[in-house]
Amino acid sequence: MRETVIVGAVRTPVGKRNGGLSAQHAADLSAVVLTELSERTGVDPAVIDDVVWGCVSQIGDQSSNIGRWAVLAAGWPEHIPGTTVNRACGSSQQALDFAVHAVMSGQQDVVVAGGVEVMSRVPLGSARATGMPYGPKVLARYDDFAFNQGISAELIAAKWNLSRTRLDEYSARSHERAAAARDAGAFTDQIVPVFTGDGVVTADEGIRPGTTAERLAGLKPAFRDDGVIHAGNSSQISDGAAALLVTTAENAVAMGLTPLVRYRAGAVTGADPVLMLTGPIPATDKVLRKAGVGLDEVGVFEVNEAFAPVPLAWLAETGADEERLNPLGGAIALGHPLGASGAVLMTRMIHHMRDNGLRYGLQTMCEGGGTANATLVELIA
Repeated sequence: MRETVIVGAVRTPVGKRNGGLSAQHAADLSAVVLTELSERTGVDPAVIDDVVWGCVSQIGDQSSNIGRWAVLAAGWPEHIPGTTVNRACGSSQQALDFAVHAVMSGQQDVVVAGGVEVMSRVPLGSARATGMPYGPKVLARYDDFAFNQGISAELIAAKWNLSRTRLDEYSARSHERAAAARDAGAFTDQIVPVFTGDGVVTADEGIRPGTTAERLAGLKPAFRDDGVIHAGNSSQISDGAAALLVTTAENAVAMGLTPLVRYRAGAVTGADPVLMLTGPIPATDKVLRKAGVGLDEVGVFEVNEAFAPVPLAWLAETGADEERLNPLGGAIALGHPLGASGAVLMTRMIHHMRDNGLRYGLQTMCEGGGTANATLVELIA
């Protein structure tokens, strides 16, 4: 197997619902990061073997293989193919894994991975407008459970005895850390400004400085009248795109590129589709065992904040250092543009590792249907 590295990682700002990015077509927003990736690395798009692009709601604006249209929207040569991956919220994290597999095996040499989601234009659940999701046999197997992630988050909170106060305190911390990271310039180098008809979007729009658990306590539960999950301790509906450039260590040297991180291991696993969001727990164990790296060796953990119970249950089961968990805030503050989120998190994590000299970073993402990806990368000094 060939040593595989990431040599570029960029993202758009994450736009809030109906915010600054809401008028952007998904193909055009994708083109922004593809163009910037090529310009920052100096890689001629003509040498790229494939573009593997994550997107969840593949309907309407995001239908008909958005990965291919992203390539063409960027003005790249027509011979460059593109494909679209859907592993629910982990789509662009899985896109990275697929890109790495192709390069590591020697089938391809230079591959772009990433993803996009413009939820303002293609709302969550759009793909379910017609037809019967899951099918009668699946529904019968799980006693006609609605497969609602909000209800799953409620079940997780109950199983791990996570109180409303604990969830809200964690959520307020997400905003606090995201605001501190933004104000310190931690996101500046990774963000690509997006020019729109109304101006330019340069910063993540979902961060609410000054958010407190006391303020969040006034919000009504969203899924159960007596529940603990509400809009303030859930991820935000968002718009965004991100892209990563993958090649071999040897090829990077030959092309004059500076590797950012080495891909050490990736894992994907399934878990209970009713609890649904607990997959990051076994996925973390699986990826660390594959890499032969101990939990205490990892300097940063990016555990997607789909709902506050997800990282908190993960924390309780793994015993990880809470200070290393989502140090820049997470999707509760920064937003969760579904198909882009895996690449957005990886971009944030890579830049954080380099800014702070952290050897290992681990990213994991819960996904609809009970699956989860985990990826371990190693800093290249």
